[in-house]
Amino acid sequence: MMLSCWIIDDEPLALDLLESYVQKTPFLKLTGKYSSALTAMHDLENQPVDLIFLDIQMPELDGLEFSQFIHPRTRIIFTTAFSEYAVDGYKVNALDYLLKPISYADFLTAAKKALNWFDMARKAAQTEEKEKEKERTGLFVKSEYKLIQVLFDDILYIEGLKDYVKIYVKNEPRPILTLMSMKNMEEILPRDRFLRVHRSYIVQKDKIENINKNRITIAGHEISIGETYRQNLMDEIG
Repeated sequence: MMLSCWIIDDEPLALDLLESYVQKTPFLKLTGKYSSALTAMHDLENQPVDLIFLDIQMPELDGLEFSQFIHPRTRIIFTTAFSEYAVDGYKVNALDYLLKPISYADFLTAAKKALNWFDMARKAAQTEEKEKEKERTGLFVKSEYKLIQVLFDDILYIEGLKDYVKIYVKNEPRPILTLMSMKNMEEILPRDRFLRVHRSYIVQKDKIENINKNRITIAGHEISIGETYRQNLMDEIG
């Protein structure tokens, strides 16, 4: 995982030192370097950032004041020459606090704390997404001027035809034709149940009857396996 980061400090020497620390930390990527918080304000909305190394004592707008405008997802590591600011730093939910002069060892410890925070946040988001997918039982598609509910359990496989897809459903003689791209369909379907096996086919893993060379059989229908998708299919079915 790579974290984008900014450095905001009105001292040129401190800016250069922290920049050198970022450059030798493999999971950090410097995307902003500012000598004042006011200058950084202009990029806040247009340039999202994961982590900010933020000096507290600065003219015009100090670090504590600037932190009130930062997106909640962005983490802050305060830097200052005065230890009495530590308590104030934690009041605004700073991830860590570095006292100048800052050693690389202390910098790396704080940066790793940020990396761990984002890693846990990513895993929590993935878990939440999986839980949401489990709760969903189907999807609605528009076909022949009406909305049709299609249950995931009933889907055998899906075939892509340019701007349309055909949804093959068990116990139905004809597939459901709807205006949708394969990419959008792939994003909607639960990833733990459905697998793309060809640029034109998505299958439900539980419906696979057998695999013979470059073909899958589902409900008596043979489906081609694309060469670029074959290894992923083999990995999925173990």
